[in-house]
Amino acid sequence: MKQAGNSLVELVVIVAVALGLALGIQALLVKPYRIPSESMVPTLEIGQRVLVNRLGARFGQPEVGNVTVFHPPAGADTNECGAPTEDGEVCSRPTEERADVNFIKRVVAGPGDTLAVEGGQVILNGEPQVEPFTEPCGGGSECDFPEEITIPEDHYFMMGDNRGASDDSRFWGPVPEEWIIGGAFATYWPPERIGPL
Repeated sequence: MKQAGNSLVELVVIVAVALGLALGIQALLVKPYRIPSESMVPTLEIGQRVLVNRLGARFGQPEVGNVTVFHPPAGADTNECGAPTEDGEVCSRPTEERADVNFIKRVVAGPGDTLAVEGGQVILNGEPQVEPFTEPCGGGSECDFPEEITIPEDHYFMMGDNRGASDDSRFWGPVPEEWIIGGAFATYWPPERIGPL
């Protein structure tokens, strides 16, 4: 009887340690996220799940091209910009507060870069970018922002790959570096789309 009691205690300790390790890994190293919208199509589909490297955000800086999870500025859900904008200009500054939700987009410009958007295509530091991962913009006011802006220090400009169906930094501004959670590096669901990003 005493042996059965010891086995039960041992099992409880093993489960508690395993649970603690899993929660610690998720909190500090790698976190799973579910894609909630079509803004990253064709790269990521609605319902697809990705793994995000949280450690990299603490020790490195995002690079142009990285798919990144972050907290957007407050007002992102209504496309509120933190500064007045001119006709043909993207939002140059976010609101001062961060939202409690998470977004996933691609970094298209970093601190000190100049940016404009023509036909949904990023013009980075005066050079049109080759972006084979994007869905065409399809025309409309969200596709053309020919007036160039400069990205503020410690901020990153985020855009969805589905340029005609993404509410992103064009409308609510660049994201402060401290609001970035981490870079998405792999997909793990559904099984047919498992692999690196």
